[in-house]
Amino acid sequence: MCATCGCSGTQANEHEHDAHGHEHEHAHGHEHEHDEHEHEHDEHEHVHVLADGRVLRHLHAGVVRPAAAESRLVRVERDLLDRNDALAADNRRARAAQNALALNLMSSPGAGKTTLLVRTLEHLRGELPLAVIEGDQETSLDAQRIRDAGAPAVQVNTGAACHLDAAMVARAMGRLPPLPGGVLFIENVGNLVCPASFDLGESLRVVIASVTEGEDKPLKYPQMFARADVLVVTKSDLLPHLIFDLDLFLRRASHVRPGVPAIVLSATTGEGMDAWYAFLERARRERQLA
Repeated sequence: MCATCGCSGTQANEHEHDAHGHEHEHAHGHEHEHDEHEHEHDEHEHVHVLADGRVLRHLHAGVVRPAAAESRLVRVERDLLDRNDALAADNRRARAAQNALALNLMSSPGAGKTTLLVRTLEHLRGELPLAVIEGDQETSLDAQRIRDAGAPAVQVNTGAACHLDAAMVARAMGRLPPLPGGVLFIENVGNLVCPASFDLGESLRVVIASVTEGEDKPLKYPQMFARADVLVVTKSDLLPHLIFDLDLFLRRASHVRPGVPAIVLSATTGEGMDAWYAFLERARRERQLA
């Protein structure tokens, strides 16, 4: 069970070209206590004020889990995250042995992760080893876009799960060629909640937000933005056509994650891409010196 959202446990189908490997792991935290049906009901009043000034009241009886069941659920969630962190440490050691940089790219759906990746791969192709792990609930469309751009890619389909985890990444890394001194891009499932809780063994976390999403995202999803090593704002070419306060967005992001570096760019027009490439080169060199 996902510790954040309750989605089903690790279920990943990995695809590369015509090779299909289906791996299913289920972690079920279903524990029930039926002794005399221990349920506590917290009855309280809800008050709603309508637009015309009328006030509606109704009683709501909330069901509270027994303390023992709640404790067991917390234990299951903690154990899952502990196992994930142990695997993430293994991934980090394996990547460090190749002196390779690994970036965990996280965003909401449609923020432009894949478009940014394709442009980046086309620009860096032939200069250093590159590879991509693509996370989606279904389809291999993005992985095919990556391969068309000239980089090896493994598609990880998570099924019902809303994020990648360290076990999925470990299996995908085993299907990729060595990346001595190169860069591994991990495109996480589009989601601003659960991916923030799962260490994949990455070097850095890149949080991507587009100008089409509104200025409130850092405040609505603080856990995601608070863990960002760099913030990338995409689709800057659309700014003249939108009601979007870029300065306000950046101030809110800085409030959640003080000092977070931000890169504003358009993968479509190329605006700001030089700053992104400079960040990648700097991060890769720092990885080699670590």
